[in-house]
Amino acid sequence: MTSPNPAAKRSLAQRISGERIVLALAAPVLAVVLSVAICSVLLATSGKNPFDAWNVMITYATKSDGQVSILNRTTTYYLAAAAAAFGFRMNLFNIGVEGQYKVAALFAAFVGAQVDLPSFIQIPLLLVTAMLVGGLYASIAGLLKVYRGVSEVISTIMLNSISLAIVGLLLVPGIFAPKVSGTSNSIQTDPVSQSSHFFTIPTAGGDLWGFILIAALVGVVFQFTLSRTRFGFDLRATGRSESAATASGVNVKRMVVISMVVSGAIAGLIGLPELLQNSYYYGQSFQPGLGFLGISIALLGRNSPIGIAFAALLFAFLDATGSQLPLKGGFPFEIVDVMKGTIVICVVVAYELVRRYGLKRQQQKVGAQLAAQLAATEKKEVSA
Repeated sequence: MTSPNPAAKRSLAQRISGERIVLALAAPVLAVVLSVAICSVLLATSGKNPFDAWNVMITYATKSDGQVSILNRTTTYYLAAAAAAFGFRMNLFNIGVEGQYKVAALFAAFVGAQVDLPSFIQIPLLLVTAMLVGGLYASIAGLLKVYRGVSEVISTIMLNSISLAIVGLLLVPGIFAPKVSGTSNSIQTDPVSQSSHFFTIPTAGGDLWGFILIAALVGVVFQFTLSRTRFGFDLRATGRSESAATASGVNVKRMVVISMVVSGAIAGLIGLPELLQNSYYYGQSFQPGLGFLGISIALLGRNSPIGIAFAALLFAFLDATGSQLPLKGGFPFEIVDVMKGTIVICVVVAYELVRRYGLKRQQQKVGAQLAAQLAATEKKEVSA
């Protein structure tokens, strides 16, 4: 009996691997192309030249100040998406990222204003504070799911509303905000101490936030945990089948709680780039909507640390360059929101189309292999 040709096996494996990569890239590319086409039609219908709008956006993105603005936004967007994606990999829908990062940023701002230690102690203290608060707040949903069977979708949505009440309760003069004389509609914490300021990287286009390194570190640890640790294997196994994970000895309840805590801890970092590198205080209008935006980016990036990086860069490009549309041509800024929405919708459709195509291709390959084996068997029987 002759053994299969190793070179042929390698060629087949390389071909299959190449097709998987193409299919993985096809869905997001198709989603972006469909979104651009839809938005172009909308702009043309409203009497605007879509090519002028794309020219404004691309021109700004090629400038050094535009690139810095895009990368700074990407830092925040990546952290928001990573927080959501960690829960998604466990099949936990942490919709409460929005509330978790707001509460965490508020406490970090208060500690940063009250404590003034050397930077090498102060900054880690604020990072740990934000992660602890975010993780503890997210653990409520995990505990409710484990011990009371409450869906994390419902509990985290409710916790988002409760977080607004918590911020409103604490962010008042005399508690987390300083007492003010006279009447003022602007209520905010004291500015964080000078030692709390995170370092920046000077460039020709302005200051690049040093927090981009923290975001990169989060991505590396995320990827390493998923692919190289027992915890990551248990997390992925539990996300795919809780019953199978339980049969293999995984404590599912503990995994649920830990995953929610870790997701919340990452969420706690979302507001720190803005707090430690730009505004230096927490106010009533502190960066709303980042949690829900992170969910969209995580879906676009397929909950993969690398995919999320490209998705965050795309959304940051849209927001940063879209801000130039009303200034450089009278285009409505709302077209950016339309584009982001259509990208999310299109990516769902595109992934389903690609999934069906991939399944069909896989069935064709299996059928071809079975036919080849049957033909080889019949040939041996005839020769015998």
